[in-house]
Amino acid sequence: MTAHVHTGQPRLDLATAAPKAARALYTADHAVRTSALDATVRELVKLRVSQINHCVHCIDMHSHEALELGETLDRILQLGAWRESALFTATERAALDYAEAATTLTEHGVSDEVWSGVRSVMDDEQLGALVVQVALMNAFNRFGVPLQMPAQSRG
Repeated sequence: MTAHVHTGQPRLDLATAAPKAARALYTADHAVRTSALDATVRELVKLRVSQINHCVHCIDMHSHEALELGETLDRILQLGAWRESALFTATERAALDYAEAATTLTEHGVSDEVWSGVRSVMDDEQLGALVVQVALMNAFNRFGVPLQMPAQSRG
């Protein structure tokens, strides 16, 4: 498989082509933004899911959003190797473990071990928001990659 670099416009403007569905997704995303899920955990999860799915648009967007929220460059740079890094908290590790498992679903789904790990550091409201956030991020990536949405130009 040969990678092709896309630098132009997306193949389709989803907000114009499917406005009701796009609006519903953004409404759900806003609900997670205003939930009990920690903002740092939320952005780390969004970024890690996007890395796994190779969505350049979302990697770019969520890296910058994380920086704007006060995330450090070192943690963003080490996110792909978070298991080997000493920079992430137990809650962040559990959330990232869950996000990876739910993104790369195998025939066994999300293991009891991964679920227990995230369950041990989050209450129901936080965990519910995490589950929704990971699912939404995967949905957004499934739009961004096929539509060839480019990274934002920051000049």
